[in-house]
Amino acid sequence: MIVIACPGQGSQTPGFLSEWLKDASSAAWLREVSEQIGIDLVQHGTESDAETIRATNIAQPLIVAAGVLTINKLNSELDRLDPTLAQKIKEQLVFAGHSVGEITAAYGAGIFDAETAVRFVSLRANEMQKCAAVAETGMAAVLGGEENTVLEKLTEHGLATANYNGGGQIVAAGLVTGVKALTADPPEKARVIPLQVAGAFHTEVMSGARETLSANRNQFAANDPVYPILTNKDGSAVTNGKEYLDLLVHQVAAPVRWDLCMKTLAEQGAKLFVECAPSGALAGLARRGLNGVQTEKINSPDDVTALVAELASTAAA
Repeated sequence: MIVIACPGQGSQTPGFLSEWLKDASSAAWLREVSEQIGIDLVQHGTESDAETIRATNIAQPLIVAAGVLTINKLNSELDRLDPTLAQKIKEQLVFAGHSVGEITAAYGAGIFDAETAVRFVSLRANEMQKCAAVAETGMAAVLGGEENTVLEKLTEHGLATANYNGGGQIVAAGLVTGVKALTADPPEKARVIPLQVAGAFHTEVMSGARETLSANRNQFAANDPVYPILTNKDGSAVTNGKEYLDLLVHQVAAPVRWDLCMKTLAEQGAKLFVECAPSGALAGLARRGLNGVQTEKINSPDDVTALVAELASTAAA
């Protein structure tokens, strides 16, 4: 099994799309997307500073766009191979996304086309930003500690559990005052790292965004997946495109169960874990939570070329 993992918000860094936009067709596509959603993703992906791209309405489309470019490059490289060899590799692919990365995964698995993925993430991001503006909220990763002790400490500071990430990591969300209090008073044997996101995502703070997405769900065509795809709801595989769309809507205000996604991958014998651009966080979780798995981080088109060459060599052996 080859896992194509798509990262979530907070993985973006200044200039991270620069290498991808050296390709004329990729740059043209991103300019077209930028016009559609009214945000200059070319500028934000190449020139804007960290604080600018921290904004939810910018960060989420940027991350999905990077994932689309990664998957397009992967498909392009696979198309260069002997068809029999390419098919052998494709039969091993499984897609999974973390939070907004689920939209990228939906594109990779064939549920959304690129245009639909971008329109959906744009609406999602704008509505989530509106919810975040109601009160000053944020998130923090809690690393280590015993789970029940961690959850008790979150409750003590009025915080909700937004992500169960596995690998000894839980993400807390709520009022910034609570996040600061947790940072100053971490659970026993744990450390707390505030995240570069502007809102208490995947909590009831985002219920308004969920309602808007639900009311507009019929604007987004969803095909049944071509490749296996897991859901953040409970780590199970979803075979119906409309069901996956419903889950995307639901997950905006529900905890991300990435731990259960990794449990499924472990049970199914995942051997290679490939994180799409902008990569790093999920590969780290995989190294801690999936025993014996090989991880590959994609941050440039050259990384994809090298990966497919390695896959082709292995498949041909």
